[in-house]
Amino acid sequence: MSGAEKEVALLELPEPSSPGPGQILVAVEAAGVGPWDELLNGAGWDVGLRPPAALGVEGAGEVLAVGAGVTGFAVGDRVLAHEAPLPGGSGFWAERVLITADHTAACPPGLDAVQAAALPVNGLTALQALEKLDLSRGQRLLITNGGGATGALAIQLAAAEGFEVTATASSAAAERLLGLGATEVVDYHGPNWSARVRGGFHAALTIATSTAGDALPLVRDGGRLCSLTSDAPPEERGITSWDLYVEPDAAQLAHLAEQVATGTLKLAPEPLPLSEGPAAFARVVTGRAGGRKIVLTRT
Repeated sequence: MSGAEKEVALLELPEPSSPGPGQILVAVEAAGVGPWDELLNGAGWDVGLRPPAALGVEGAGEVLAVGAGVTGFAVGDRVLAHEAPLPGGSGFWAERVLITADHTAACPPGLDAVQAAALPVNGLTALQALEKLDLSRGQRLLITNGGGATGALAIQLAAAEGFEVTATASSAAAERLLGLGATEVVDYHGPNWSARVRGGFHAALTIATSTAGDALPLVRDGGRLCSLTSDAPPEERGITSWDLYVEPDAAQLAHLAEQVATGTLKLAPEPLPLSEGPAAFARVVTGRAGGRKIVLTRT
């Protein structure tokens, strides 16, 4: 990202500073791209970027240097992280990034950089939302935009806990989501998708923009609704309703990474070379990624 114009373009950036106390310097191997990167590019989410700077708040790579007080990592370790704010003023879409050691997880053996970089924001968001929804085995959960990167992970995590998941998605995604553990997939195309859904859900996780209002009537009295698109409706009928914003959490990320490494949690990232970063950004923020998680790679 350049200066006042907020243009996303390929730039030559200065090297990050040496890591300070509690920090590590990472040689980036792969970096995730998400719709949140548009919020970094001008307004909406202040993570401390100092243009000209690289976008990106998630990625994977190899530790190049460690700062004072860092005991959990050594030079040469492979790591992954979601970092916000960015202590070095620049993000993961770069050759090197400065991050906080306490926000960083070790990359399990066998987990490649593309899979690792695809996980942090979507995985942490899905896990943190489900933990806060606090469902019990057998209870019913509605997820809108189940076909996207966060939705697909939320379906898998919810199904593994024994929740009964109904997801909205395109008809083309239905077979894939049923294979990931959804009980029912409802095509969101056309008007009144909510009229085709059996209500009485214990909770709803709304990931598609402008679906929280339609989802609320489908939640039973005293239920819960979590919105990931900052549009949680006013509470009614004893329903608890809130917006959730992801937070870095190394322990949660390490647990998720182990699940991906062992194959119990499945990702389907689309790797692209870093040189295609501006085009990838445009695809994601205009909704043309087709539900795929785009990951920029150094090779």
